[in-house]
Amino acid sequence: MSWAKRSVSALLTAVVAVSAVACTSEKNSADDTGSCVYQVTYEGRTYQDVANVDFTVGVKLGAATKSACDDTGRGGGEEPAPTETAYAVDGISPKDAIAVGNTPGNVQFVAVYSGNELPPEVKKLIASP
Repeated sequence: MSWAKRSVSALLTAVVAVSAVACTSEKNSADDTGSCVYQVTYEGRTYQDVANVDFTVGVKLGAATKSACDDTGRGGGEEPAPTETAYAVDGISPKDAIAVGNTPGNVQFVAVYSGNELPPEVKKLIASP
């Protein structure tokens, strides 16, 4: 292989390597996976998704606003925040947890956290068989 061909080959290899590094998002580090937590705001409180909770949907409460998610790190435009319907959860105060979705049959259970702790009423609901 001639010197010119080796130089071109080395240059192309370097360009591909630099392109691959440039396309890697900083959000993919071990500390930040780049995915957003499902959060909504209702009556000034922020709620987060809680998985594997067996609950009964109660009465319609009003509108909950979904938090914006920027997992690209590029910032976003000034789009209006989407809303979904908030529903009460039977046996739990809406100050601790609500159900959020388009219909009572298609909702997500969300709860207010204090630090990393769930409210005692929510813990009881999770622990019940």
